[in-house]
Amino acid sequence: MYKLNRSCLLIFLHLQVLLCAAAAAAALNNMISATPFSKGFSPLFGESNIFPSADGRSVQLHLNQYTGSGFKSSDLYNHGFFSAKIKLPSDYTAGIVVAFYTTNGDMFRKTHDELDFEFLGNIRGKAWRFQTNMYGNGSTSRGREERYYLWFDPSKDFHRYSILWTTNNIIFYIDDVPIREIVRNDAMGGDFPSKPMALYATIWDASDWATSGGKYRTNYKYAPFVAEFTDLVLHGCPTDPLEEVVAAASCSERENEVALADFANINPKQRLAMKKFRGKYIYYSYCYDRLRYPVPPPECVIDPVEMQQFKNTGRLKFDEKHHHRRFKKRNQVLGDKSYGNQDDV
Repeated sequence: MYKLNRSCLLIFLHLQVLLCAAAAAAALNNMISATPFSKGFSPLFGESNIFPSADGRSVQLHLNQYTGSGFKSSDLYNHGFFSAKIKLPSDYTAGIVVAFYTTNGDMFRKTHDELDFEFLGNIRGKAWRFQTNMYGNGSTSRGREERYYLWFDPSKDFHRYSILWTTNNIIFYIDDVPIREIVRNDAMGGDFPSKPMALYATIWDASDWATSGGKYRTNYKYAPFVAEFTDLVLHGCPTDPLEEVVAAASCSERENEVALADFANINPKQRLAMKKFRGKYIYYSYCYDRLRYPVPPPECVIDPVEMQQFKNTGRLKFDEKHHHRRFKKRNQVLGDKSYGNQDDV
């Protein structure tokens, strides 16, 4: 009887654990559920080149010889988690920038905040490049960009790109891999974004600089260029930036919810994945650009061993042919087409 009761108790406890885990997962899914494009967003420019899906949950942004296009969230948010599954234009896309970012530049033109992903166009057979950046309080003269290669072809399938922004930290994610973390400290002052921001997405012609420093320009023979967005997430506290005191009080509960969520804290497995990503795919870091910043900005964590891999321009010390061989070998193993290196952005 004792063994039977003990077995029943263990089964009961196991079921309770499973139910609790399922409830937690469901709560998380509800907390970061997607916002239909038709309900949470509005056109920014190029409305004739914006094509929402029939169910209103997804949207295509087109670029042709007449105009690009873009959309923005209907509300501004006082911190939050912002995310979308994105599929980038295929074929020859040199000179084209697809951006996914948060900003308040429309309202604070001289003191704006910004967090962004920017995909920098591509040439067939080359590795896709992109950059992340952060501005706070109009600190555009102190750019904090990092540039990387993608380890997959972002034009073949949808991948999730996410930006977490809390009072204490910022994390950029690709799928479930954190690729960059910025931890706030007092020395940053206003350079850490602090004012409510909206979420934006755009596609536009940046031939002058986007691909290999403008060497390769947009070719409209391949137009229209199409970027697709779905599963858009706006998880934060909608607020009026002109009522900051009221917003701070009303948003405290939601901000605490975001700060305590799984995506706001990098676990050991993700920390290792981030280290591997940065070891393989980052090719420029402002923290190691000693020409721009003889004294690194205060949020930079300088690793003496890692620093040896960078020139004083912040770019990696590597031979381009070696880098080309590495991408070629990697994609042969994966069964994909070969990717090479591009010239400096």
